[in-house]
Amino acid sequence: MTARIEPTAPALPRHRADQRVTQVGVLRSEWAKLRSLASTVWSLLTAVVLIVGFGALYAMVRVTRPPQQPAAVASFDPVAVSLTGIHLAQVAVGVLGVLLITGEYATGMVRVSFAAVPRRLPVLWGKAITFALTTLALCVPATFAAFLVGQSILSSAHLDTTLDHPGAVRAVLGSALYLTAVGLLGLGLGAVLRNTAGAISTLFGVLFALQIVVGFLPETITDQVGKYLPGPAGAAVTSVRPDPTSLGPWTGFGLFCLYTAIVLGLAAWRLRRRDA
Repeated sequence: MTARIEPTAPALPRHRADQRVTQVGVLRSEWAKLRSLASTVWSLLTAVVLIVGFGALYAMVRVTRPPQQPAAVASFDPVAVSLTGIHLAQVAVGVLGVLLITGEYATGMVRVSFAAVPRRLPVLWGKAITFALTTLALCVPATFAAFLVGQSILSSAHLDTTLDHPGAVRAVLGSALYLTAVGLLGLGLGAVLRNTAGAISTLFGVLFALQIVVGFLPETITDQVGKYLPGPAGAAVTSVRPDPTSLGPWTGFGLFCLYTAIVLGLAAWRLRRRDA
């Protein structure tokens, strides 16, 4: 008599408790997505070209039209000339911040991200951290390059200065920090509104339109209110000689960071309260 052997079902893999989603793992995933997007490459490349190229172009213009009057010579800021491209580059960086999150909502890929990370907030923080570090890593060399190129051009008319000039290093580094904060503001607005056009329009309104609207008010009100607006407050750190009516460089930048933190906080709140 032979024993009958019953077939055994293959053992199913058991879920291991230690296979949890970690912030480090989310950071790696977000970094892979960030560097694979064509919009990332083009937007950051555009920002770098604007920072260096437009600063050099404006320096050439100032060489051909040097200040003549004593008051104009005294108020001339060679560092600001080199960093003129910052005001255009903030558009490219801010729009990229918006696209990083609204692009996933538009394609539905955000549902895949949230399925892999059910707690959701690590996705937002992962995007913010990877984007901030990438932007800062590119903008710091770009702002220093803009300064060096611009000063080499201004030197032909003896209008140049060096990094030893009071406030020069702070303005150069502050410009890179300001661009990074603008990118995070765009990311936060994109996460709150979840619509590309709406978020970009709101970003432009916050950075530019508010300042224009306040400019139509009486001068006494403009001076008191204008310095607390996001655009003028954040940009104060990018200038060696800020406007006397504006906040101090680091005070203004700190206020701009506070605005950005509030928007990111609203994004986190909505992320926890609303479905994708």
